[in-house]
Amino acid sequence: MACEFEIQNGSMEFFKSSIGNDYAMDLGSGNYGCSHYRRRCKIRAPCCNEVFDCRHCHNEAKNALEIDPLHRHDVPRHEIKQVICSLCATEQDVQQYCIECGVCMGKYFCGICNFFEDDVSKKQYHCDECGICRIGGQENFFHCKSCGCCYSKSLKGAHRCVEKAMHHNCPVCFEYLFDTRKDITVLRCGHTIHLDCAQDMENHFQYTCPICSKSICDMSDVWEKLDKEVASVAMPDIYRNKMVWILCNDCGANSEVHFHIVAHKCPGCNSYNTRQIQGAPISSCSSRVD
Repeated sequence: MACEFEIQNGSMEFFKSSIGNDYAMDLGSGNYGCSHYRRRCKIRAPCCNEVFDCRHCHNEAKNALEIDPLHRHDVPRHEIKQVICSLCATEQDVQQYCIECGVCMGKYFCGICNFFEDDVSKKQYHCDECGICRIGGQENFFHCKSCGCCYSKSLKGAHRCVEKAMHHNCPVCFEYLFDTRKDITVLRCGHTIHLDCAQDMENHFQYTCPICSKSICDMSDVWEKLDKEVASVAMPDIYRNKMVWILCNDCGANSEVHFHIVAHKCPGCNSYNTRQIQGAPISSCSSRVD
């Protein structure tokens, strides 16, 4: 209580000399911030000149449904010039240590992104090529120049490159992927999606990429079951010799195959992830209107 009293009354020099500079720099660590970050400063948004705990707090407030769509906007993180110390309320230029009370406003600090964070267990690092800070430890990631984003080193040489793979919205929840705070997974086709969105798809038996329709996992066991299902369902005589053209979503081949009510198998890659593109089955009734 004594320390708080002296800070509030501006006795900064006495405060720092009494408890030591090291303690002053670490004072309040983990006790300040918002739901997004633990930090000991607020930002002044250059776009609207208002004060927020972090850029996410700003973006959530300024993009809320009740805000006029013409006035919705995100804060330009690289243009932030002023921060406000959470302990002594001194407004100042962006820097790691408060010029007034000496407190460290974020144990991790990036002067490029104007980013502060006390929880360094996230292993934050700045990627010069992405132009933003990421988490997970720089030693565990590499920047793919073709995809234009950082991937786990386990994917180095083992993923299909897609130009600007993360520079788009998640195809399920429509949140922008490049600077999302959620985990991202790379599908077999090279497209990216939130990990929890991909898991939700699988929970709802959706096993194809929402963007290109390729299978997102090994479906060979399912194809074998479909082989048995197709073989067990005899087609009526009227359809027995009916041929249709199909497009395989997995290998991209066009093929002419026998029509079947259950599914159509690609003769090239044996996938049932196909779509009929030509040749409709004969119908006993007409939808034509004269």
